[in-house]
Amino acid sequence: MSKKYQENVTIVDHPLVQHKLSLMRDEKTSTAGFRLLLREIAHLLCYEVTRDLELENIAINTPMGAMDAPKLKGKKLVFASILRAGNGLLEGMLDLVPSARVAHIGLYRDHDTLMPVEYYFKAPSDIADRLTIVVDPMLATANSAIAAIERLKDRGANNLIFLCLLAAPEGIAAFTKAHPDVPVFTASIDDHLNEKGYIVPGLGDAGDRMYGTR
Repeated sequence: MSKKYQENVTIVDHPLVQHKLSLMRDEKTSTAGFRLLLREIAHLLCYEVTRDLELENIAINTPMGAMDAPKLKGKKLVFASILRAGNGLLEGMLDLVPSARVAHIGLYRDHDTLMPVEYYFKAPSDIADRLTIVVDPMLATANSAIAAIERLKDRGANNLIFLCLLAAPEGIAAFTKAHPDVPVFTASIDDHLNEKGYIVPGLGDAGDRMYGTR
């Protein structure tokens, strides 16, 4: 279940997604609980973001006879994780698509400027030939997401989707202006960003809550 927020921005409003998201928002949820919920919600988001993948029929034999059976067409997907919090979504998505290729983009946010600083990048050499789904739990200022997409485009990626758990209106506006060709999928668009660039009401720092750090 999903609905359009605006052109190229989709909110996944399935009841199970919204239920699990509410549990994740609760400050009383433990690190282990948060991590498990993120993996579970990644499964549900993965179903939605891959809804329109193209299929082709191949000839197979079942124990009862021959048939033409649908399978995914073309090269395997790429999941691109914006480190470190993106790995929480990545692991759940790999549960469903274990054959996907994986790219990693290491970015951290300078707390004074709120701008991203890259420290690592590794992606498949043939990424230009594959659909790439970029994952990060939060689309706040969108600075990191914009930089990650630019880096992937520089590498040759030309068929991209951005998937996040939460977004702020400011982040949506910045991202869609910078990359109008990249669809966005999210479970919620929250109220606003605070003066430190965090989503409100949000759920805090996703990486810290995943790994028990501060």
